[in-house]
Amino acid sequence: MAALAQLTHSRHICLADSADLEAIVAIYNQNIEAKKATADLRPVEVQARQAWFDSHLTDPHRPIYVIKNALGEMMAWGSFSNLYERPAYHISSEISIYVSRDFQRQGLARQLIDWMLAQAPKLGIHNVVALVFAHNEASLALFERLGFVRWGVMPQVCDMDGFTADVVMLGRAILPSQ
Repeated sequence: MAALAQLTHSRHICLADSADLEAIVAIYNQNIEAKKATADLRPVEVQARQAWFDSHLTDPHRPIYVIKNALGEMMAWGSFSNLYERPAYHISSEISIYVSRDFQRQGLARQLIDWMLAQAPKLGIHNVVALVFAHNEASLALFERLGFVRWGVMPQVCDMDGFTADVVMLGRAILPSQ
């Protein structure tokens, strides 16, 4: 029993590969019902996320990272995405983090954000932006503990099928790599 616990708590971060899409979508879908981490209101299908996933796999500056335990189970994932598609925004990226409900409250989000921030200079990212629902107090507190500051609030921009949500934009400047 102790050996199994050790395997499920051991973890490593790596780039997502083509075999990871199904688990990424499963974790994403787990986060929809709580209405705290995404503006999607219904579960998404794997094939609906294929083009998004492929674009990350082929863009070396906008990767997806996954955390897996020693059993190979995906515990969490995070991505860098274009803030906007116009070329001048290439130095800024949106960060997204999703943790499996089976592995929440184990420090995975913080570990993944720290890892991604360390990778950002090598990816040419100078500014990391997080868009977080104002009612997601835990995520707001985490990003602020990691040095993100509030850059603005977009009031009542999301109809969450039962309530209207504000979105907080947090940002952190990253020093370019030398």
